[in-house]
Amino acid sequence: MKNKNLLLLSALALLTMAGCTKKLDLLPVNDITAETVYRNPQGYRQALAKVYMAIATTGNSGGTGSPDIPSQIISDEGNSDFLRLYWNLQELTTDEAAWTWQNDAGIRGLKEMSWSNINPIVNGLYYRSFFQITLCNDFIRQCSDANLSRRGIAGADAETIRRYKEEARFLRAYQYWVLMDLFGNPPFVTENDVIGSGIPKQTNRKALFEYIESELKAIEVTLAPARSNEYPRVEQSAAWALLARLYLNAEVYTNTARYTDAIVYCNKIKAANYGLQPNYRHLTIADNHLNTVENILMIAYDARYTQNWGGTTYLTHGPAAVPGNISGTSGSWGGLRHPHTFSDLFSDPSGNTDRRAQFFTVGQNKLMASIYTGTDGWSSTKYRNFTRTGALAPNADPAGNWTDIDFPLMRMGEIYLIYAEAVLRGGTGGDMATALQHVNQLRTRAWDGSNNGNITMGQLNLQFILDERARELYYEAHRRTDLIRFKAFTTGAYLWAWKGGVAGGRAVDDKYNLFPLPTNELSANPNLKQNAGY
Repeated sequence: MKNKNLLLLSALALLTMAGCTKKLDLLPVNDITAETVYRNPQGYRQALAKVYMAIATTGNSGGTGSPDIPSQIISDEGNSDFLRLYWNLQELTTDEAAWTWQNDAGIRGLKEMSWSNINPIVNGLYYRSFFQITLCNDFIRQCSDANLSRRGIAGADAETIRRYKEEARFLRAYQYWVLMDLFGNPPFVTENDVIGSGIPKQTNRKALFEYIESELKAIEVTLAPARSNEYPRVEQSAAWALLARLYLNAEVYTNTARYTDAIVYCNKIKAANYGLQPNYRHLTIADNHLNTVENILMIAYDARYTQNWGGTTYLTHGPAAVPGNISGTSGSWGGLRHPHTFSDLFSDPSGNTDRRAQFFTVGQNKLMASIYTGTDGWSSTKYRNFTRTGALAPNADPAGNWTDIDFPLMRMGEIYLIYAEAVLRGGTGGDMATALQHVNQLRTRAWDGSNNGNITMGQLNLQFILDERARELYYEAHRRTDLIRFKAFTTGAYLWAWKGGVAGGRAVDDKYNLFPLPTNELSANPNLKQNAGY
């Protein structure tokens, strides 16, 4: 793994490349033409860097605002960042988080589970994902053998570019997984759709599942071998991890269980010598790019090159009341807090035993008596802009605004939990003894090497896995998907503070298992049908 800035530096020459329009099958347009950008191998590398950088920046070129993002979100530039949009939908809708400022665009209705098809955060994530798919489609198109030949690119250079293309195919598959998971039945376009030939047709969840599966299986053999690529680029293990996640949730997406397949891909990752970073609290700090044994795929953030109010800057500044000498920033925005029903999942919330408990409690009430009172609910100190030595982030700006913390899209801790859950749900190719071993590896790390937190075989069940995923993966944008898989998101099977907009929680309409397609998109594309209930 290399310095995380290398790929970001390659993108600087293309910061004004390609915008995006409402029509998802249109190429990005700008006065910089494809023939200028892709004229040589270095141009392809810079364009690939642009595809990666779009995940970590706002707008359409590393600046503010994108034509695809609703106007309510453009007024808050940080809300056009992919991670902030995605994280809000995965976490604010669950037992893990609440946001104080109810007048921020799109916030009202998320915690209460009463959003509509005009919610700007819901719409913003939809358009942001398609913006990134558009970038990938264009890049993949430019990597065709015909285009390489026409530009006189051959030999080793052509082979390198073909591998770039496989990485872009993964990034596109990942964004289609996001859309499938959150929206179910989005429109669908690839590099093969002729530009200007018409408006996109709608796919369905099962068909999209099969497409994502086929793409990942096609590229898993052609991506760079696991733990060999330049950081933070995609390699085989990222495809395996997304396949494991896809199969774990297959029963939700297709009504057909695929737990055995999930175990197959967990085993592939284990065979590639991934493991656990010894210190849990080093997973989400400023030099977490050094965690090469556990990191599988990260969004790289850098205080010099990815400055925006989303990403891990949001997750570091956002927690209410956390002072700058703890967060490594200029201070708190007074926003993010944990409902007490989440804090209660830790038997010892002090962090003196289970080190994953990272709560800031000074001046904060544990009880969330009000969703929008900034002192109700403990805050999180999980994201800290310091290095493992306690030094300030290497690229920290003097004002303390931006963070160097990379975000873990996929890491080995999740894979151990996928393995354990898939075995418990009846998947073959694994065994209960290994499942217990993996869970206890996580808990031994959480207890700083002690086995005092380890569990027995009799304690290992599905409810334990759901709770353990919360303890291990909180604030990493998994919770909504997990609760749906356990049939606990909309039902009365599990109630948390303010679920459904009432203090004690209540069941809500099952339509909220999916988000609605944006109203503007339905108006512009007669091929689309709204998700049921909206």
